[in-house]
Amino acid sequence: MTSKAKQSQKLLLFRLSGTRLFGIGTLKIREILPYKPLTKLPHSHHAVVGTTSFRGSAVPVIDMAAAVGYPALTPEELKASSIIITDVQRQETGFLVRGVQKIIETDWKKVKAPPAVLGDKAFITGLLDVEGDIIQLLDVELLLANVYPDSLEAGDVALTDVQSETLRALNILLVDDSRIARKQLCDVLDAKGIPYQVTTNGDEALQVLLGDNEIGQPVDVLVSDIEMPGLDGYELTFDVRDNGVLKQPYIILHTSLNSEMSLSYANQVGANEALTKFDAEELLHAMLRGARQPV
Repeated sequence: MTSKAKQSQKLLLFRLSGTRLFGIGTLKIREILPYKPLTKLPHSHHAVVGTTSFRGSAVPVIDMAAAVGYPALTPEELKASSIIITDVQRQETGFLVRGVQKIIETDWKKVKAPPAVLGDKAFITGLLDVEGDIIQLLDVELLLANVYPDSLEAGDVALTDVQSETLRALNILLVDDSRIARKQLCDVLDAKGIPYQVTTNGDEALQVLLGDNEIGQPVDVLVSDIEMPGLDGYELTFDVRDNGVLKQPYIILHTSLNSEMSLSYANQVGANEALTKFDAEELLHAMLRGARQPV
């Protein structure tokens, strides 16, 4: 590779409480709908306000403000609210927000990781300064995990002894800025006794790949999220593939995005595979393909 292709990164900005702005990537979004009366769901999480019909399917709708700890929308606020239909982690979910503002184009390198003082329970995965306004990027995976805790259960994956030993012999590096996504990845490998390293962003991962490696061995399989503050998964993949000295790992881009565009772009920058989160069996078998196929 001699030049770096750059995919436009767009964010939808909206309000949850007061004038503070939040954002999510537009690749997660299927459609934005004006509020309409919802069908109530009995015995559901307090933030699930009902279901709406979207293209022939019943889609659960979550009051995003209530889900992250802000006051729920009042009946009057509902009339002016919007429903953002998302496609994340293989499921369609609607998010009720107080006001959709605009779509902006940005560079993930300008997104900063949230300060550690926010703690593990913060629903923020990044911060972006837009003309003096600090936009908070929401960790949709964490939000969904809080509303649907059963979704974190990966289930057991049947592997033969040979497959298990093959994976244990690999030097695996996991990269994801979402705490919930990291937990899902780690739980799957821990359950099988498979060793690995983990980083929270692409810049840290690149340092590991370039030599700051605790194990002291080249990485065999790299599993990376796509949307991350700083060096995103696309750019991390490109930088790895563009390095003629680096021993090339098998690269699996692992993303909550179901967008065909994002998966196609993953192949263009040099990833071996692109998987939609989260299927433990699919992920382990992708790693096994990496063990069998030299880059």
